[in-house]
Amino acid sequence: MKLWSDSFTDGGRIPGEYAFAVIDPNHHVKLSSNRNPHLAWSDVPAGTKSFVLICHDYDVPSRPDDVNQEGREIPSSLPRVDFFHWTLVDIPATTSSVAAGSYSHAVTPRGKAGPATPQGPRQGINDYTAWFKGDHDMEGDYFGYDGPCPPWNDSILHHYVFTVSALDVAQLPLTDKFGGAEVRKALDGHVLASAAITGTYTLNPRLT
Repeated sequence: MKLWSDSFTDGGRIPGEYAFAVIDPNHHVKLSSNRNPHLAWSDVPAGTKSFVLICHDYDVPSRPDDVNQEGREIPSSLPRVDFFHWTLVDIPATTSSVAAGSYSHAVTPRGKAGPATPQGPRQGINDYTAWFKGDHDMEGDYFGYDGPCPPWNDSILHHYVFTVSALDVAQLPLTDKFGGAEVRKALDGHVLASAAITGTYTLNPRLT
């Protein structure tokens, strides 16, 4: 399989319009347009019955102690964990692209509805659901895509991996409120082929 995007180049920086937040010189960050990027794929294997799309950031700090703290920077030596930004399942086998902004075009406080979408595929909750838990203004179930918003004081660039997998089943056995870990587990034994591209992003002015 081949995967590409008209929104960013593989290995390149993701533009701010596809992020949850951008740099603000006065307040560190401000909310952005949060549009999902364009993605397209080809060279699909025979027998494909559906596709799955996953976007995750593998550079998220494993501890929140220093996150967004004035006068401190998150060290590059800190162990990192995955943060899921998007899971989209049961994409019809006839589909070969996702248009920019078709699944997300703004930040929605308290989350987005799901798992059903007007386009047909189902979307899982992303990890902003757990991140905003307890926040009076933002808490909710964040279904679908929400873009990059790495800590503004992180010492490293964050990497966002977009993976599309061709499956031998038309639908994955997932409940109404599933996340990235559940999708990965459900994929086991059903992947015919996969392709991935990676974009980078930072909110640390020192790294731009």
